[in-house]
Formats: sequence, C-alpha cells, structure tokens
Amino acid sequence: MTAALARPILLRYAAPSELAAAPLHSSVRLSLDGARGPVGVRGTVRDAALFRDAMAALATILESDLRYKGRDRTAYLAYLMKQGKKATAAIWEAQKAFLEGAFPDDAATQGDGSAAKPRASGALDPVLTVHPDEVSIEVFSRDESAYARLAFSSDLFEGREAAHGTAFVDLSPRIVEQIDRLRAYAKVELDAGAARADAAAARSAPIERSIEVPTTWLRGFLQVQSAATLPAVSCELAPIDLYNALFVLRTRKAKKPPRGLRFELVPGKPPRLILEPWEILIEGHGPPYEGPPRVVRTFGRQRLLALSRLLPHVQRVRAELRGPGLPVFWVLDLGRATLTIALTGWTDSSWASAASFDALMPREGKGGDKARAALDALAGRQLALLRERGPLPLASLAAGGGAEDARAALQLECLRGRVLYDVARRVYRPRELFADPVDERDIRYSSPREAAAHRLLGAPGAVRPTKVHEIAGEGTEIHGEVADREAHRDFAPRFTMDLEGRVSDAWCSCPTFRRSGLREGPCEHMIALRVAYARERAERDALRQTAEGRSLIRAETRTYVRREASGAEVVYRVSLDDRVVHLSWGARAEAPRHQRIWFDTDGEARDAYFKRLDALTSSGFVDADASSA
Repeated sequence: MTAALARPILLRYAAPSELAAAPLHSSVRLSLDGARGPVGVRGTVRDAALFRDAMAALATILESDLRYKGRDRTAYLAYLMKQGKKATAAIWEAQKAFLEGAFPDDAATQGDGSAAKPRASGALDPVLTVHPDEVSIEVFSRDESAYARLAFSSDLFEGREAAHGTAFVDLSPRIVEQIDRLRAYAKVELDAGAARADAAAARSAPIERSIEVPTTWLRGFLQVQSAATLPAVSCELAPIDLYNALFVLRTRKAKKPPRGLRFELVPGKPPRLILEPWEILIEGHGPPYEGPPRVVRTFGRQRLLALSRLLPHVQRVRAELRGPGLPVFWVLDLGRATLTIALTGWTDSSWASAASFDALMPREGKGGDKARAALDALAGRQLALLRERGPLPLASLAAGGGAEDARAALQLECLRGRVLYDVARRVYRPRELFADPVDERDIRYSSPREAAAHRLLGAPGAVRPTKVHEIAGEGTEIHGEVADREAHRDFAPRFTMDLEGRVSDAWCSCPTFRRSGLREGPCEHMIALRVAYARERAERDALRQTAEGRSLIRAETRTYVRREASGAEVVYRVSLDDRVVHLSWGARAEAPRHQRIWFDTDGEARDAYFKRLDALTSSGFVDADASSA
C-alpha cells in the first residue's frame, strides 16, 4: 500500500517556552512561531488555578494515544545479544529501535546553538489564536481521536495587551510540567509572543524544527472541525452528572462490548446517561431536554477521564450529538474559560471512519464546475466578512441567501483551515492555520486505495450491498458486489461491523486480499462497500419519513426503549419481513417474549408494522435506532 503523503512544516521559535518562578510571582512565557508575524498576548492572570488546571487537561488530551502498543522486548533482545546469542537481523533492528526510543533526537533539548535536525513525521504543535474577545489554543491527539479547543476569555487577564492572529506555540512537556507546579496564591503573568529581548531569551538558542505532518493527521484535524458545523442534538448536564460518569469509568473496566455511553433524551426531563455494558443508569440533574425523543449511543468515553482535573471549575456541561460515527462535542463552561473537546469512536482514523467523514467532503462533480465556482465565490465572501467583522453566527452570514449554501461554503473554508466554528459560542471565527490555505483535494482521501474506492462509487450501480445480517449481540454482517470496470471483473467483499462501529472479519475475492489479506490494509472494494452501506442507510432513514418511502420498505427492524419509574428499561423490538411482523419485548436484563403475526399481503404487514411503531411512540417509547453518534 502506498504510503500517505506528508506536508512539510518549518517552525521557528526564538526561544523555548519557559516559566520564571519566584516565591510569590511567576511568569509564563510561551514562544510562538515567528513566521506568522506579530501575534501574541500579554497580561496578568486573575485565576491562576483555572489557568493551571485547564492547561494540564489540554496537555493530557494532546499527548493521549490509546492505540494498541505491543510489549517492548528490545531491551531483552539486546541483553541476549550481550550474552553471546546469535546476532540475527531481528536483534539488530530491535537494538536500533530501542536506542532510537531511549535517546530521541529532540530539537528542544539542543542547547549548544546548533541547528535542529528534522523531526520524524508526527503531529503539529498546538495552534494559538488571539481573538478580540478571547485567546484559544487548539490541539489534536496523537492517535487522531480527540480534538480540544481551550478558550480563555479576555476577562481572565488584567492589563491585557494583544496582537490578533494565529501561530503555532511551543507547548513541550517541560513547560507543561512547570505550569503544573503553579500555586493559586502566587501572581501569574502570561507572555505569549514570537520574540523576546530579555537576557534569558538571548542566552537561549533559537529552535528551528521541521515536521513532516502526515496528510491523514491533517485530514482528521480539519474534518473534526468541519463536523462541528453540522446540525446537532444538544443537551445540558450538571457537573455532578459528569463526575458520576467519570467515577464509574475510573472504578470499572469493561471486558466486553459494547463500551458505549448512551444518552436517553426524553422531552421535558433531564438527560439520562447509561454506561454500557454494565447498564449503569445516571439520572441527570441538568435542565430539561427540549427536542424530539432520542436514544443516542456514543463511543470514545474513556477519553473523558482527561477532564477529571477540571471538575472543580466546571459550571455547566453541554453535549452536542451529531450523526452516526461523527464526533461527539463536549463543551465545559469553566467561567472565565471554556473547553471544547470532540471525541471520535476510534483510535487512529482507519478505513472504518471513511464512511463517517465521507459526508463532510464536498462531492466531486456535484452540480458541475459552475456550481463549484459559485460555492468558492460564496466562501470567499464569507471569509472576507469574518475578517472584517469578527465572530458571526450562521444567521448573520446567511443573510440574503440560503442557510444550507452558507453552511456548505463555511464547511469548505473549515476544510481549508481558514475558518473555525466555535461550538461553545456557536459562531464562526477566522483562523488561518497556515499562511496558504489547504487544498481540500489533498485531504479528500487518506490513501490511494480510498481514492480508488471513490472512483468505484462514482460509477452508478457499481457498488451494491447485497445482503445485510443483524447478528444479535455481535453487530452487522454486510455482503456486497463491486463491478470494477478497470479490472473487467466483479468482486464480492464482505465484512462484519460490531456494535462499536469497528470492522472485523473482512474478506474479498480480489487479488490484493488473496495475496496479503489485511496486512497491507483493506482493499478498495471493502472501503467502497463500507461507504456505500453508510450512504444507503442514511438515504433509507431519510426516505422512511415519507409515505412514498415507507411503501418501498419490505424488511426492517427497529428497537424502541422506555425507562420505567423503577429505573428498569423495557425494550420492544419490531421486525418486518415481507408478510410477517415479528414482535419481541421485555426488560433488558430478562429473556424477552416473542410473537409472530402473518398477513395475507406485504402491504397489510407493512401497515401493521408502522401502526405498531406509532403506538409505541405514543406510549412513551423512544426509537433507539434513530441516532448513534
């Protein structure tokens, strides 16, 4: 499989970030990339404890990496080699890997004035942006699964002096450790800038670091922000609700799937949280939920433990739930600061996530070149308006035009790195990630095989799911047919998608899979089937809301749930299979009861099926299949 491309980034810091501490006074000096011009902020921090804990939580998210790591046996192999064992190539490679891991070539440790060597491919440094009303720092985790934006209000700083703009900031583990030792009673000053003229900075060697940022990492960073622009279901929680959820996660370890955090949203009642697989119910203490009834299952809950440090400062918690597979946004109101985090349901954006972010990318050829030119022109006008007037909501940007067109144009600017959607304030902000915009065509696909998969999807009827099996307690098995016109052959991929949205047990009849299996990654036929299944499911869900769409349904299964006053959950499962309606109901922890009803025609069975669903809705049941983030 061809390696993913990388974007070379050259960062120049006049000096490393540092903290100058005295018994009753501390000065935090954050070094910014000097290539972005005069950008910075200076002032006295009014709440040192809030600043310290928020920066510590942000650093935890930045350094988080939940990808599987095998046991490190390099030290043992080196020991065997010293004992005179056979020095095979594997042992030499192990020793090399051990030395590289034990003595990394880190530019921040070079103090002899020599030029820093290029660093290996990795994540970007945090992005600091000075706005008229706040200062924000954005980070993206190493495993591409968590995004965080920490915004300090201007009220947090006394005597604030600012130069608006965006630059990368040196937030090394050393400065994070120093910030963690700040005391609440001491006076703390913040000075974030590109250059300093003091004696300490003069003695420090400048840092010049070259980073090869993988396109996959950049793609995930921009797509998460693009996902923030999509409509969402919002609910508010009390700080004690978040504390209870974190307490359960700290004291228990799930040994079997699903490992989700389920939201039960009933109009007029506070949101409920259910932690799977233990089915632990947490009654909400926040304001009543306003909106249609929903049950939303989310994943990535383990990363919420990074918020434990902020619990003493949390005043309000808001969760924004988007479509299936898309990130879940958590907004923590900390008073003079706000932390927004986006959690995905995977670690390392693999091919399983390709279907989730497929909806975020502008479709090629949709509406032709003329429509694309009009979208680019609209995006340029909105960007100019944001630069002139500052943060604006969608309603102001869409004045005189359609809201959907405005959202599509702003979403395109988010993918280019020039616009940021502030989930906490629900406004768009100008934010130049790089000096030149990112070409969305460069981040459209994470690999050449994904590009080939979308080539297959571009041919009408070339990718077709043929059989979908619901496996109770395991997930969904999906079979399909792919007509590859370039290969002049038809292939039959299949895979199983578990309850957490992960793909396993994949197989394909193509030569690529027969040669190497999944060792080189999934073939383009598997990826095409995964995306086609997600598109078909989204279209089917939208179509079933109409009478014409319902008339086309011949087989379907829906699950409805209702929480009783005692706390027990009643599950009602209704299935339509041609002329048969199958009913299954009972408490979740008990064996269900079953009933089959046969009809003379499929039309009568379909009418009875939807009447049963309407009766369940009127009885207080909630459709558990309506949304899963």
